[in-house]
Amino acid sequence: MTETGCDFYCGKILRGLADIRVYWENERVFAFHHTNPLWEHHVVLLPKKHIESLLTLEEADNDLLLELLATAKRIAADFTERYGACRVYTNVGEYQSSKHLHWHIGCGKQLRPY
Repeated sequence: MTETGCDFYCGKILRGLADIRVYWENERVFAFHHTNPLWEHHVVLLPKKHIESLLTLEEADNDLLLELLATAKRIAADFTERYGACRVYTNVGEYQSSKHLHWHIGCGKQLRPY
């Protein structure tokens, strides 16, 4: 983790303080199975660097953004191959419950309301 913050991802997930199943990671990005999934198969993808949201990305983050999108593509391809389809999205503003840029990649039966 390159920076710390007070959001859930910096404070718990990236510090190893939450019981999670890692889907994939490298030195810059982290993907894990959602701790309270919306769908049967639900992964959260985030940068290890604290970036508040899609709207606060800076030009200096372009390489990181490309890496995040390549990772989202890889996870989406895996889900589509195994389950036939998936959704990939990020939230901003009041729809974003944790102020750390992240993408949801999910498919299957919806387990709870949005």
